[in-house]
Amino acid sequence: MGRRSDVVIEINFDGIVGPTHNYAGLSVGNRASAANAGAVSAPRVAALQGIAKMRRMMALGLRQGVFLPHDRPNTGWLRALGFVGSEQEALASAWMADPALVANAMSASAMWTANAGTVSPASDTSDGLCHISVANLSTMPHRASEAAQTERQLRLAFADPRYFRVHGPLPSAFGDEGAANFMRVVPANGGAAVEIFVHGDGHAGGFPSRQHRTASEAVARRHGTDPSRTLMVRQSDAAIAAGAFHNDVVAVANGHVLFAHAQAFADPAALYDAVTARVPGAAIVEVPADRISLDTAIRTYLFNSQLVTMPDGGMTLVLPAEAGENADVWAWLSDLMATNGPITRLEVVDVRESMRNGGGPACLRFRVQVDADACAAIDPRFLLDDAACDRIEAVIAREWPEAIAPGDLGNPDLWAQCKHARTSLTAALGFGPDEI
Repeated sequence: MGRRSDVVIEINFDGIVGPTHNYAGLSVGNRASAANAGAVSAPRVAALQGIAKMRRMMALGLRQGVFLPHDRPNTGWLRALGFVGSEQEALASAWMADPALVANAMSASAMWTANAGTVSPASDTSDGLCHISVANLSTMPHRASEAAQTERQLRLAFADPRYFRVHGPLPSAFGDEGAANFMRVVPANGGAAVEIFVHGDGHAGGFPSRQHRTASEAVARRHGTDPSRTLMVRQSDAAIAAGAFHNDVVAVANGHVLFAHAQAFADPAALYDAVTARVPGAAIVEVPADRISLDTAIRTYLFNSQLVTMPDGGMTLVLPAEAGENADVWAWLSDLMATNGPITRLEVVDVRESMRNGGGPACLRFRVQVDADACAAIDPRFLLDDAACDRIEAVIAREWPEAIAPGDLGNPDLWAQCKHARTSLTAALGFGPDEI
């Protein structure tokens, strides 16, 4: 059994918004993605907003990591569909045959690292290792191609077998969308956690439920979690139909706190009872539907905020600007602050350009909890400090496109620019040309 420590270090690995960030509206069931389909995107602004958010988290005293944009356009994916010739020839042929295929190959959705995989910390697993399962993201074509590049980064970042075990993606028949459908609740004074896997049930309101129960059960088995402290919970059909394509659009957990909309789960009372029975001192913070409607919660991404523990032990809710600007949401949050409850601080960040593609602050991060020895074993190129942020910002300001319109996705100059931009970024962070 691996060694365990009571000292927990949490690192949030954010995805850098890639140079191909565009509004193609590829994500079925994602209201923001659909609403902004066809608009002109601002990849440079989006990426700089993401780095500013990471800097803010570091300024709050939190550890911050980063994952790199995937190689785009994904010509290998197009070749698998029968397009041949040079990279430019394969892309041009695909654009002529079906522009939607090139839009899929240009997707920057890997920036949503909450979908990179699922993490069970060493304290939750039978062998005392931190287990990470790469998500297959098989429901949506533009995301299903991400697993191979995601796995490469995860295996590089968490390569030390003394502390980590990285599992490949599950078979594609069983949709798995990673940590966006996963929560942990931990006793305030220490002790064993409860892992909560949230899944859908077929279709709701014409939208697919992207996380399958079978996939969640398989991840739990592979990670060796305690069955008595592993909960399989169904998301409500109402939430999926309203546009909650992942659980983290309607619920988030941190430490001993579960923060959720009243309509997030099919049977919220059963979940709350199961959590409080297993986690001494667990706090359920439920937002009533008569104060904030499901529609408002999803539109403002209130629950896609990051709920984080500060160095002083207090808990901060890191909100997107859209939530801070909504009168109903802010009124309820103000009342929450007045209760002296477990959430003690509100922090608003601006990630508007990526929000328009369907994800708030929590979608951009991949949470990993480790002890000091395991932290020291993580590849340091994935860990941020101010100097690394400076290098990233310089490349983005110099290389990222300022704007991408829908018709630009077929422009060979844009394909070349985006390839070069990513290569410049990986070099600036110390990665070899074929390493990541």
